[in-house]
Amino acid sequence: MNFNCGPDTYSAEDCCIPTMLKQILSKLPRKSPKSDLLDSAETNSGNNVIQCTNGGNSLSTRLSVVKRVSSAVFPASIMAGVEAVEPHLSFKDVSNQQKQNLFVSKLNLCCEVSDFSDPEKNNAQQDLKRQTLIELADFVSSGSAKFTEPAISAMCRMCAINLFRVFPPKCRSNGTGGEAEDEEPMFDPAWSHLQIVYDLLLRFTSYSSLDVKVAKKYVDHSFILRLLELFDSEDPRERDCLKTILHRTYGKFMVHRHFIRQAVSNIIYRFVFETERHNGIAELLEIFGSIISGFALPLKEEHRIFLCRALIPLHKPKSVGIYHQQLTYCVVQFIDKDPKLAATVIKGLLKYWPVTNSQKELMFISELEEVLEMTSMTEFQKIMVPLFRRIGCCLNSSHYQVAERAHLLLNNEHILNLVKQNRQVIVPLVFSALERNAQNHWNQAVLNLTQNVRKMFCEMDEELVLACQHKVEEENSLLIVEAEKRKLTWQRLETAAGFQPSADYIMTPMKPAILSVAC
Repeated sequence: MNFNCGPDTYSAEDCCIPTMLKQILSKLPRKSPKSDLLDSAETNSGNNVIQCTNGGNSLSTRLSVVKRVSSAVFPASIMAGVEAVEPHLSFKDVSNQQKQNLFVSKLNLCCEVSDFSDPEKNNAQQDLKRQTLIELADFVSSGSAKFTEPAISAMCRMCAINLFRVFPPKCRSNGTGGEAEDEEPMFDPAWSHLQIVYDLLLRFTSYSSLDVKVAKKYVDHSFILRLLELFDSEDPRERDCLKTILHRTYGKFMVHRHFIRQAVSNIIYRFVFETERHNGIAELLEIFGSIISGFALPLKEEHRIFLCRALIPLHKPKSVGIYHQQLTYCVVQFIDKDPKLAATVIKGLLKYWPVTNSQKELMFISELEEVLEMTSMTEFQKIMVPLFRRIGCCLNSSHYQVAERAHLLLNNEHILNLVKQNRQVIVPLVFSALERNAQNHWNQAVLNLTQNVRKMFCEMDEELVLACQHKVEEENSLLIVEAEKRKLTWQRLETAAGFQPSADYIMTPMKPAILSVAC
């Protein structure tokens, strides 16, 4: 029956509908309070509070946060379509459809950082986070994880918050920068967490099915720059992880390759020309060693500039011994790609050749031998005169190890062959140094090596050696004549200084005349 009493009238059936709806809604399950806690934990990032429920007990802890910067942009709209799942559940306790959402929830949970400066602080919270990180690492290593865009965003955000941080000022006693060989390395107290985060980042960059077009929105230039800044960490374990991750990133994100090379060049420029302080130069050069070996031929002008303006000036700092092995490998890789660069490298070595640092000089001689082994005759002839003038100085070095190493250069078969074909120029440059060694050097081992080199030159070209010896004798005789002239000159000066003039020859100083001027 209908009651038509105007526009606001209802039927008898319509009057029963609100009651039925209330009965139905009362039987539906209400929203779990745990999800509300999760939402509040995610939105309350300004207070840095984690609220979690485990067996009916809630844990609310305010964390003191170290200064960390997230370089990438992670829009909240990406997470809008992801169903929130209680992050403290195990992956075994949820269905396959919910595992991906749980993966994102656990990544978001690990975006809170702990203060490890006090070992007895927040132990429960640190253990909870570490256990969550281990679960994430196991889930990714099992191959069950799928890096969709929400997962990529959550992964990059979690890594940025946990890894990107400002290092304290360096308080090392040495002024050369980097870790000296006799210093103990400094280890980060948060490494138990950082190691797992680095493992997750490595697995992420190594993921075979990763959509690079989506991932490059989050692994952008800012993300890479902050990653490169971490190479200045004083913890060698961290730098070793970064080395592998940067190499995988360079291989995976081809669009970023040029930017990575430029960014590393800037780090080297600042190290060489400004600070001479950086802990990760060796690791960066190790990465570049494999990158250079993959350069296509002919070499781009950009790569030649990197050799001339970055790698060669790296021989200048006092701390070159820390990274010299990796630097030599990079230089040799360049010459292997383009042998015409050998003359450029040798000129650079001569430019930065150490004069007072014998240990550094030994490293330069070793690198020089590796470069000369790859040098063609044409390139060798361009630099042989200044090169063997420097080698002659090394042959006369009072540091016996430098002198020995310089003599042993001529035992190299390839170098000896270059010397034989250019003996008319090279032998006269070093023969006088050999003669001085034979007469004056204090070390018996160096004297023996000098005799061996002279014998080798005689077997190579006896007439040339005799001519050089005659020339040396003439130069020595001229030096003796000049020394006698100087001696006589000094004797005359001493006699003149000892002569006392008589009073008749002493002139009385005249007084200046005084003139009166009438005004």
